[in-house]
Amino acid sequence: MNKILSIALLFLVIANANAQDKKAKELLDQVTAKIKSYDNITIDFKYTLTNNKENINKESKGNVIIQDNKYVLNFMGVTKIYDGKKSYTIVPEDEEVTISSLSDGDEKSITPSKMLTFFNSGYKYSWDILQDVKGRKIQYIKLVPTNAKDQRKEVLLGIDSQTKNIYNVIEMGKNGTRTSLTVNSFKTNQPLSKNQFTFAASKYPNYYINKLD
Repeated sequence: MNKILSIALLFLVIANANAQDKKAKELLDQVTAKIKSYDNITIDFKYTLTNNKENINKESKGNVIIQDNKYVLNFMGVTKIYDGKKSYTIVPEDEEVTISSLSDGDEKSITPSKMLTFFNSGYKYSWDILQDVKGRKIQYIKLVPTNAKDQRKEVLLGIDSQTKNIYNVIEMGKNGTRTSLTVNSFKTNQPLSKNQFTFAASKYPNYYINKLD
């Protein structure tokens, strides 16, 4: 009799886990659909990196404008522009611009536009905790990389339950490093200049132009 009860409980646990995973998939699909519905997205964010063992605690702020696969990213004193064909990395401190033909479609390239839908492949996902953040209900989805070589142990994706927009992304590394990207401002369908994603060399007359290809 105990064996039968144990088997029944096991089936209930498995059924509940499958139901939770289905809920997670449905929420992720809603987030993806919402992202794709916008003409453009402007985000102000805070980025933190901590590792208690190494006594590392860093915090930075940045912003990014995204339209389709094009973007302009300002982060840690560096501006990166991707116009759909070429990438331009502008470093004022070194007075240097690096130009490359890295494609946004390359599997190994990590871009701001991918960061909003990165969870659609390469992860196992499960329903996690619900937190109240200043009156907002943030539902977390736990993502575990399927690639054993991935240096990240897991990723927590925080989603605003009402808007279905991403609130934050927390990555836990296997080496104890924890990184967090929190969205401070999320604006959509803003009026953008026609040259928003165009690199103008004339703005950097004294810069060294480094063409990688």
